[in-house]
Amino acid sequence: MRQTIRVNGMTCAACAARVERAVAQVPEVSSASVNIATERLSVEYDDTRIGLEDIGAVVEKAGYRWDRIEDTQTALDEDRIAKARAVHVIKIKALVSAVFAIPLLYVAMGHMLPGGLQLPLPGFMNPHHHPLTFALIQLALTIPIVIAGWRFYYVGFRALWMRAPNMDSLVALGTSAALIYSLVMTYLIATTGDADLAMQLYFESAGVIITLILVGKLMEAISKGRTSEALKKLMELAPKTAWVIRGEGEDADVVEIPIEEVYPKDRVLIKPGTKIPVDGTVIEGASAVDESMLTGESMPVDKVAGAPVFAASMNAQGRLVVEATSIGADTVLAHIVKLVEDAQESKAPLAAMADVVSHYFVPIVLVVAVVAALAWLIAGQSFAFALTILISVLVIACPCALGLATPTAIMVGTGIGAQNGILIKGGEALEAARNVQTVILDKTGTITEGKPHVTDVISFEEAQVSSGLRADEMMGYAAGIERGSEHPVGFSIVDYAIHNDIVLKTIDMFEAIVGQGVVGRSDGRLILVGNDTLMAGHEIAIDEAQRQQVDELALQGKTPVYVAIDSLLVGIIAVADVVKPHSKTAIAQLKQMDIDVAMITGDNARTAAAIAQQMDIDTVFAEVLPQDKARHVKELQASGRRVAMVGDGINDAPALVQADVGIAIGTGTDVALESAEIVLMRSDLMDVATAIDLSRRTIRNVKQNLFWAFGYNVAFIPIACGLLYIFHGPLLNPMFAAAAMSLSSVSVLTNALRLRRFKPYS
Repeated sequence: MRQTIRVNGMTCAACAARVERAVAQVPEVSSASVNIATERLSVEYDDTRIGLEDIGAVVEKAGYRWDRIEDTQTALDEDRIAKARAVHVIKIKALVSAVFAIPLLYVAMGHMLPGGLQLPLPGFMNPHHHPLTFALIQLALTIPIVIAGWRFYYVGFRALWMRAPNMDSLVALGTSAALIYSLVMTYLIATTGDADLAMQLYFESAGVIITLILVGKLMEAISKGRTSEALKKLMELAPKTAWVIRGEGEDADVVEIPIEEVYPKDRVLIKPGTKIPVDGTVIEGASAVDESMLTGESMPVDKVAGAPVFAASMNAQGRLVVEATSIGADTVLAHIVKLVEDAQESKAPLAAMADVVSHYFVPIVLVVAVVAALAWLIAGQSFAFALTILISVLVIACPCALGLATPTAIMVGTGIGAQNGILIKGGEALEAARNVQTVILDKTGTITEGKPHVTDVISFEEAQVSSGLRADEMMGYAAGIERGSEHPVGFSIVDYAIHNDIVLKTIDMFEAIVGQGVVGRSDGRLILVGNDTLMAGHEIAIDEAQRQQVDELALQGKTPVYVAIDSLLVGIIAVADVVKPHSKTAIAQLKQMDIDVAMITGDNARTAAAIAQQMDIDTVFAEVLPQDKARHVKELQASGRRVAMVGDGINDAPALVQADVGIAIGTGTDVALESAEIVLMRSDLMDVATAIDLSRRTIRNVKQNLFWAFGYNVAFIPIACGLLYIFHGPLLNPMFAAAAMSLSSVSVLTNALRLRRFKPYS
């Protein structure tokens, strides 16, 4: 059996790994996967030998809390409340720490600016004349910051105690080293009055680091709070009630009932302009139905008796009676919801470098510090000497810069992205985007505009002579009659006429024929605008040359619309979903970055092939349903490819969350935007290349930061242990150890700020 439970108390990838390892070691468990973003544990186990409570007990033993997920809707509501509360608490902590960190930094560093600059301090704070007051004020400002960041110490030291150090352990250990050393210096100042020791206080290091980490945690909490919005919005698509026909003939009655009370075989009445509440088959009536929430295609689908319909699609016109075939959890919409839920709960292949390093680095440093101190005690040195060695090693190896290496670069990277209209939902998305090898582009609304436009107007010369009509007059009649239509093709024809200053003819009679087109009269003329079926039904002749033109338009991915006046075919209007201006350039840029590009669409193969040829795309997946979009992504991932999915529709949501990186076009649906890790606010495909390039540069910056974070510290560890002192050299003063630590932090911050020079593709 596969079950999903909520795990509370995890703070980083190391926590998730601990829970995952603990559960996976249970013999009855065949697989366990933890998603830190959704705080979910998905576990598959033998329910004949073990229960969910037993698995929960394992989670508790690992040091975390758990609870059941009764149903998706309830879980989403509970998550939303809990995460909103968490964001509020962290926001207060970050604000409190910032309020005290700013004056702390001023007091501690204001007299040490480069170039001999000194910010003014009141006389009673002067470190040379009143060193104890100077130290105690810094201590007083640091205490509220430490209290605000107390969770780092509780979680970090608990993780150390349980032999599973994490990022909180790094923060706790590093700031504790700075705090303890500063407290020792404060005590020595109080007992000796030595003003020189005031220059060896590092309260501000601990305070500022805690503040920056809290700000990073706030950003993370806000990002996590959005993870369930896609499922919530998907669920809201389905109607809550349905009109069901009870009885037969004259005794039949139509009643509105909750959707939960609808059963298969029930006859459901679908009124014009309403959503369809169930999956079913049309048994009466005809209409056009907008299925864009499923297929992503802007063209409504004509429905007649025997045609399938799907829950949450919109009935545009006409009355339908539908026999329900699937309800509730069995509908196509429910399957999409399940796909999104499963994809969100699956484990993302993230490389949490700092957590991995800390797992080994922190214990090693602790051992080295203690062994070095004990060695000097055994060698006959004083306790004060050994304590100096211990603190020097801890300070020089303090992982403060390591704790800053990743969040600072990611904060700058995501900020640069936002300035350029690219919203990146946290560091995980930024990290994953750098490894993308294949980009799958949805066609409608992503490569193309997402709505039909008139591309060609063909007027037959012989027909013009026979009918006495000019081309603009033909469009005037066509647009005039289409003005009464509710079909998107009709809207595009009217829009074309208006923008080209063509006078729309007044219509005396109008009739919309579902699945064929429109018929009307104007100035005593019979006007027909529609497809082959409409023309055939009125015995309108189409010669070989005209059909050849129609075939050529179809090969280009365009939809031909015939215009006949008084039983004579006078012209053809071609309608198509046109390509966005920068799409081809963006695709070429992605290829230049050694990224494969594929196109996926629910449209027919001929239209898809025409767009792919125009865009120079070799791989095309056409006539694809939503669940199949996610399947195509999975297949590429199974072949070892790192996949980014770019889409804009509800139908893209499962594929967006299944992909290693989901990228949503900003003009798309709310569900697509919430399902994706990256949102392109300008709806420009060039931003896909920009986002991936930004990711690559940011993660390269993170790696550089990690190098510098260790470069200074590791190089000085042997010196801090007293290596030079053995050969009659100097003993590393903790002040210089802290200076090296600070230098590593400064280098990390400075390197991260270099990302501000990043330039997007245009």
